[in-house]
Amino acid sequence: MNTKRHIVDLPVYQPGKPVDDVKRELGLSEVIKLASNENPYGSSPLAKQAILTEIENSNIYPDGASVELTAATAGHLGVRPEQLIWGNGADEIILMLARSFLEPGDETIMADLTFSQYRHNAVVENAAIVEVPLADGKQDLPAMLAAVTDRTKIVWICSPNNPTGTIVTERELVSFLDALPKSVLCVLDEAYCHFVDDPDYPDSIRLLDRYPNLVSLRTFSKIYGLAALRIGYGIAHPDVIHAINLVREPFNTARVSQAAAKAALSDQAFVDSCRENNLLQRDYLQGEFDRLGLAYFPTQANFILVDVGMPSREAFDRLLRRGFITRAGWSKYPNRLRVSIGTAEDNIKFVAALEEVLKEATVRK
Repeated sequence: MNTKRHIVDLPVYQPGKPVDDVKRELGLSEVIKLASNENPYGSSPLAKQAILTEIENSNIYPDGASVELTAATAGHLGVRPEQLIWGNGADEIILMLARSFLEPGDETIMADLTFSQYRHNAVVENAAIVEVPLADGKQDLPAMLAAVTDRTKIVWICSPNNPTGTIVTERELVSFLDALPKSVLCVLDEAYCHFVDDPDYPDSIRLLDRYPNLVSLRTFSKIYGLAALRIGYGIAHPDVIHAINLVREPFNTARVSQAAAKAALSDQAFVDSCRENNLLQRDYLQGEFDRLGLAYFPTQANFILVDVGMPSREAFDRLLRRGFITRAGWSKYPNRLRVSIGTAEDNIKFVAALEEVLKEATVRK
């Protein structure tokens, strides 16, 4: 078979190890997954009930336009329905943006350590990738702007950035957008926006009318706890939404996903509770890392990239044998683990296991 030459060496996305696999492989009775930035508090009871109700309609195709969910989300955000598009997770919106706007030879700009799917989909479209180094864990918008040429089609900004948890401020974003050519799309991936408590975080919805080349990406996978149902969305100028819709597959979001997302949106009390719990546990983990003398990037998300003072894959393996799944393998930061923020109970157990690993490493030295 003659595969496209430019995708032959493209790495396949590697998700966090499944809990059941780790239990079976290592003979463990308890495994705590802190690898995939999932919501440890589950999902809204309203969403669960909507799933059960919608199962009765499994023989009927979903609404391809997601009309009810679109209306509910537009009302919640204060945007027009024609400014929204839905995908099988925000990942699919990224794929559709690349498919819609990138041609072979076009340039696309992103940080050198950010969500991998920007690069992945740009490679698939045979675009030229320009990676701009992070500055102390943050995306360097002035450097990204300086990299723009007349061949640039899309600039990807992840805020909070995955895996560093850092944000770009509204002042930084507005300054960037003011200087960015209107022909270049700025895709602002805000998958983790609901966890942010920094008052300088941009209100991207308010900026959409001012900048028609701005696209905001959001998801129900994170704070809403619907990762298994794969539903995310983009918000942009209607002309941009129309262009993305041209490549959208029919029925790309399931009935149960649409119903659960609509119900989840109506339960903001659940969202608020998850945010508050995450903030409390974020402060706890960062405080424990301070106590242990471990460097980390102060996070605005539901994960922390922490320097464990040894190769991260070694720390990953040692924690795995103790029943904790984390995320390792960041080439720019070879000693850092990305740790999802769990429940209070999970985090206390994790810190105890991490201390054991650190003491082992000290003894070996």
